[in-house]
Amino acid sequence: MRVVFGLVLIVGFALAGGAVYMAKNYIGAYQTELAKERQARAKIVPTVEVYVADRALKYGEAITDADVRTVQWPVNAIPEGAFAGDSILWPEGQPNQRVVLRAMEKDEAILAVKVTEPGVEAGLTSRLERGMRAFAIKVDVASGVSGFLRPDDRVDVYWTGQVGRELSSDSGEVTKLIEAGVKLIAIDQSAAGDLDGAVIAQTVTVAVKPAQVAALAQAQATGRLALSLVGADDDTVAGAIEIDQRTLLGIETKAAAAEVKAAEVCTIRTRRGAEVVEIPIPCTN
Repeated sequence: MRVVFGLVLIVGFALAGGAVYMAKNYIGAYQTELAKERQARAKIVPTVEVYVADRALKYGEAITDADVRTVQWPVNAIPEGAFAGDSILWPEGQPNQRVVLRAMEKDEAILAVKVTEPGVEAGLTSRLERGMRAFAIKVDVASGVSGFLRPDDRVDVYWTGQVGRELSSDSGEVTKLIEAGVKLIAIDQSAAGDLDGAVIAQTVTVAVKPAQVAALAQAQATGRLALSLVGADDDTVAGAIEIDQRTLLGIETKAAAAEVKAAEVCTIRTRRGAEVVEIPIPCTN
């Protein structure tokens, strides 16, 4: 009987030990998973709802509720001007319609600079900043950079024309940089920046200040204008540039040598003792 009791006791201790071991492993695995979950939760970035385009949108298209949707966007990566959080895409009491000013791809965030105010139509007036004016410049395939100009590009404007002698010592054609880094806001009748291929335009519209409008109008009336495209990342400012025919051909301007005619002097000779003296007198012809 004692032997049976001893065996039962031994088996009981063995089962108890096994149960403790299994419980310990289970608790350890649970704590490991809990720590991993806490670490993953700590890495989660807070998000906020942002309006994005639900389809590709082109310049001039009207957008409504059907063209946008909201997505969760990381708070630390929200684009400037996006309609997120307290920003209201459709203000209460105003039309639920805006017009696209710049093309957008599907799932791109809707930015305030890319759409008009509610109920406002797209036009050049919406693209002009305070104090700026729109001015049209006539171009062709040569002066318009072979048709590769696009709205929002920047160009330098060169004038070529005749300079009279009253304005310059050498009459002839002169080419001069008259405006640098001017922004294009439209090509012909299109203000969209997503034109397909090269477009041989007849006019380009630039945004300039009133004084620049007068200068460009005078230049266009008295000579020929040509545009030079500025690189997208080029932040240099072109200085004063003026080239005439002599400078182009490397001909130095030679000042005509003024012939100085020696003044005619008339004299009379008179003797003073042993000395002969010449006395100047007015010449008579």
